[in-house]
Amino acid sequence: QAFGDAAINKEISELRVHCVTLGCSWSGIMKDFEEHQSLCEYALIPCHTGCGHVVMRRKLADHLENGCVNNVTVCQQCQCSLASSECQEHSCEGSLCKEQKPVQTETASKEKSHSTSSSNKDGCCFSEVGCAFRGSKEKIQEHEKSAVGAHMLLLLQHMRQLQRTLTSVPEDESVLQQLVREKVISELENKLHVFENIVAVLNKEVESSNLEILAFRRQSELDQNIIRGLELKIAELHRCLTQKDAGLSSLHKSLLFSEQASYDGIFLWKITEVGRKLQDSVTGRTVSLYSPAFYTAKYGYKVCLRVYLNGDGTGKGTHMSLFFVVMKGDYDALLPWPFRHKVTFMLLDQNNREHIIDAFRPDLTSASFQRPVNDMNVASGCPMFLPLAKLQSPKHAYVREDTLFLKCIIE
Repeated sequence: QAFGDAAINKEISELRVHCVTLGCSWSGIMKDFEEHQSLCEYALIPCHTGCGHVVMRRKLADHLENGCVNNVTVCQQCQCSLASSECQEHSCEGSLCKEQKPVQTETASKEKSHSTSSSNKDGCCFSEVGCAFRGSKEKIQEHEKSAVGAHMLLLLQHMRQLQRTLTSVPEDESVLQQLVREKVISELENKLHVFENIVAVLNKEVESSNLEILAFRRQSELDQNIIRGLELKIAELHRCLTQKDAGLSSLHKSLLFSEQASYDGIFLWKITEVGRKLQDSVTGRTVSLYSPAFYTAKYGYKVCLRVYLNGDGTGKGTHMSLFFVVMKGDYDALLPWPFRHKVTFMLLDQNNREHIIDAFRPDLTSASFQRPVNDMNVASGCPMFLPLAKLQSPKHAYVREDTLFLKCIIE
């Protein structure tokens, strides 16, 4: 089973198209094309009298008047068949024809029969002047609003045809013919008055539609201005929130540092989630961890620790590496350089049985212990501080509840 795709149909109906009929310059969207086809002045249509000729819609009136062999009338007195252009000059034995009726051709009869038995669609109110559009009441209303120009052109052609008919009356016609002409003219004037009223109504609807469109555009501009103002306010609020978030983050870091800071040269570093952090070190996601900064004295050197849980350098993949980092401090200008203090590392056994202890004295020629130029110097320490097998051994309690403790003592 197949189902219509409403979205695709809508997209197709809004495609830009143009009329391919030679001489026609119309262009628009696909859904209006069917209506244009019923009004296209350059379209070739068969003569409705059944004469077999195919003419442009714009030239149909001239064809019926001058060239259609089936567009004939029969004189009621002499039964003579006459073309429409001959009726005005015809006279039979000095008497005028009282009534001339067009012969209904077989084709016209068939068309009439077909139109009454086909669909129940309504015709355009301009069908009497040549508009062939048919459809539902809604379609008729949309058509009458959108085809005002085409209807004006049909009315103009119809009026010109009436004018040619009126101006072709011979000067020597009888009084009876003149009365008939006057009656016909009166009827035509009534029809013209009806058409003028219809045009006036359509013009009012067009003006009303234009006013509605103008009001909608103005409201749209106001809405756009409101939206732009709200966007600016949101951007300003977002900027303020970003600044506040940055301030809170800075305060949080300062608070955390204050809580963890040490000013006596002794620092205890608690590392949690050891398993995950060790795996991150193995995969390279987080190779090393930095401890919070601490001080050798209240106004002393600023330092920190750096640990590679999966090792670094000669200890990579086999040992845990632990390093000492000299950082740029607030009181470096008052301190002696290079850094000379002995550094002791400890990995605490949480059973208090066998702590891992290593110590070193700074190499005074190494750049790691000179006065820092950047935020921190190159780390220096013990690349083979502890074998990983021993770190994870169940015989020891270096890691308990996924937590280990590193201690640094600066003498």
